[in-house]
Amino acid sequence: MKIITYTSSTGKSPFYAWQKKLDAPTRAIIRTRLDRISLGNLGDSKIVKGGEGIWELRIDVGPGYRIYFGKNGTTIIVLLVGGAKKTQERDIAKAKQYWLECKELLK
Repeated sequence: MKIITYTSSTGKSPFYAWQKKLDAPTRAIIRTRLDRISLGNLGDSKIVKGGEGIWELRIDVGPGYRIYFGKNGTTIIVLLVGGAKKTQERDIAKAKQYWLECKELLK
């Protein structure tokens, strides 16, 4: 699977901005999970109810990290935003907004 990252019209990537705030060991764990996804193994993930096509990748480290992404077909994953269990609702709302914008660009 190909993994790409959502970038806003202003050139900002919410996913990368979140990831930069994490410590190096946590970033390494996330990188490993993303490498597995690129090989087709989504692992602990599920579609978000009412999320308009948003998926949640759960990472059982620290505060329970989450990565929200959309799927374009069966081969492309679009990373939207990351967060923790405690910011889940806010992160899902942002992911929905980003995914709607992204789907327009992918048409």
